[in-house]
Amino acid sequence: MPTDSIWSYTPALEHVRGADLTGFTVVARDGTAGHVDRQAVHHGMPHLVVDTGVWVFGRSLLVPVGVITSVDTAERKLTVSCTRAELKAAPRFRTDSETMDRVYLTAVGHYYSELPREERPAG
Repeated sequence: MPTDSIWSYTPALEHVRGADLTGFTVVARDGTAGHVDRQAVHHGMPHLVVDTGVWVFGRSLLVPVGVITSVDTAERKLTVSCTRAELKAAPRFRTDSETMDRVYLTAVGHYYSELPREERPAG
């Protein structure tokens, strides 16, 4: 996946652009990964900050919107194309200032764009 598209909603998910996803449960390919704590758009790179709860010892993750494969607004749940291990292995998110750091965001985008992708349903 090209790095620039990792920061864009897929065409099938354009309806959620601008929606408040705070509090939505984040589900990886192999189980629940946490919930959306907040979302941001800095440097044209929309992303979610996901609170992982206890499975990564309270660590938060920064997840680009391009890895979201589906959003169920009724269930307040979104699915990402990654496994929990892939999410955990992403560049470490330490402080809120990193959501505005172009170098950090670029590293995150590169990491996620290099992950193997499962085929997404046409939307």
